[in-house]
Amino acid sequence: MTAEPGNTGAETLAQMIAGYGATHVFFVDAILRRTLIALEGHGVRRILAHSEKAAAYMADGYARASGRVGVVMAQSVGAANLAAGLQDAYLHRAPIVALTGRKPPFAQARNAYQEIEHRPMFRPVTVFDADVDHPDELPRLLRQAFRAATGPTPRPAHLDLLGLQAEAIETATITADASVDPRHARVPAHRAPPAHADIEAAVARLAGARSVAIVAGAGAMLSGAGEALAALARRLAAPVATSLGARGIIDTRDPLSIGTVGTYGAPPANRIVHAADVVLFVGTHAGDQPTLDWRVPTPGTPIVQIDADTAEIGRAYPDTVAVPADARLALEALLAALPDAAPDGAFADWAAGIVGTWQSTMAPLMASDAAPIRVERLCAEITRALPEDAVLVADTGYSGIWTATCVELTPRQLYLRAAGSLGWSFPAAIGAALACPDRPVLCFSGDGAIYYHLTELETARRHNVPVVLVINNNSAFGQGLVNIRRMQGNRPGNVDELIRFGPTDFAAIARAFGVEGIRVENPAEIGPALARALAARRPVVVDVVTDAEPRAPEPWVPGMEG
Repeated sequence: MTAEPGNTGAETLAQMIAGYGATHVFFVDAILRRTLIALEGHGVRRILAHSEKAAAYMADGYARASGRVGVVMAQSVGAANLAAGLQDAYLHRAPIVALTGRKPPFAQARNAYQEIEHRPMFRPVTVFDADVDHPDELPRLLRQAFRAATGPTPRPAHLDLLGLQAEAIETATITADASVDPRHARVPAHRAPPAHADIEAAVARLAGARSVAIVAGAGAMLSGAGEALAALARRLAAPVATSLGARGIIDTRDPLSIGTVGTYGAPPANRIVHAADVVLFVGTHAGDQPTLDWRVPTPGTPIVQIDADTAEIGRAYPDTVAVPADARLALEALLAALPDAAPDGAFADWAAGIVGTWQSTMAPLMASDAAPIRVERLCAEITRALPEDAVLVADTGYSGIWTATCVELTPRQLYLRAAGSLGWSFPAAIGAALACPDRPVLCFSGDGAIYYHLTELETARRHNVPVVLVINNNSAFGQGLVNIRRMQGNRPGNVDELIRFGPTDFAAIARAFGVEGIRVENPAEIGPALARALAARRPVVVDVVTDAEPRAPEPWVPGMEG
């Protein structure tokens, strides 16, 4: 679809958004009302949220689940809230185009009502940020926003349109070329092949190692590199760890899967990656979380790093053989270039033994009949209940750790998690469910996180979004319990005041919103409740009363025994 010159700005913008393949847009009134009216005629659904931050999270979940660009809108007064909501998409590298309104020049620098400068707020959370001051700039800058959002490192882009509700752009006549580039409708927009010399260097390093470990990240998931990754791991007999962003890229029960690595990982992965002679990074930027503050691998470990963004290669580990390329294409090229000789499987066997030992220690906890319910048991029940094509969306903190260490996944399932924004998961799950209407979506959130956006229960009900919201309801910020108590020490005082809240019956709250709510207080009730909720194909809240005391799995740290 191409927008023809001579249309209004509203019709041009609607045609271009539809032309880029958007099926939904997310917004808080009042912004681009004429465009939103026009979008209905192009088959694009308009999702009115209850906060700009939630709208951004919905666009983020939509983008991550579908690979399409998420579009989110807010008027001038809500721009600061929208900018805050883009942080998670920026950190995770999700493609979003954010549109805001801006009061006209005569109102600037004169204490206009609730008006502050927008671009300084958007600059840290976008890869492209521009003002649209003239109507004929709209098509060119919108194309650039989609181009930037779907670049080698996908990230949000922002356009600030003239007018409180962008009315100065909407009501004008557009005479400029308003065509779209469909290539930039989704990610990856481009697949750069690896250079032959880079593959040769990588093969020399990998083939000469006694023990290789692979760490896969969100870039590998974005590239659809799962099959090639599993094949290469078998060829090298290399254990595979993942960041949270690639959880499930290979079956987590595969003998070569060693789990999530870094600060949010279970013990085996860190220990195994730390022991490897060479580590292959695939689509991970090797930040502090997946490397345990750059201690796993040990500094100085020889690295091979595959990444579509050349600026990321070698940023954290200097002794790096660089393969700047699309992850899937690079892995396929490595497979073709590696010698056919059978690898020594001793390292992989050792790694599998460590994983098996740890799993045996977790098995009794996952089968526990204790009440309040242990979260390990809840995670085991989720593993059993998840349909084979399900999308699991998890919040940050303990929600991320529990699901990344205790819920098993296959490549047909999809795992999305917050990059750090507490409360992200439920709005993001709504976006994911709208993007993938044929896939079951289950959201795992702690009660501390769900308080942020409880109002979006109404949004889910209004649009009949089939999201199953599982609340780990322990009436506390459970992740902080130990540290708060340690800091308090023997001093008198009320520690609970810093960390506990509730208790709250979220099932009753759900029913007040017109959403089905199921309260679970006995472990035997979890499985039937999840089955009922997933079968309903409408929004359902499963409120699980859990114990705040059990600790999520702790990562292995260099220097620890065993």
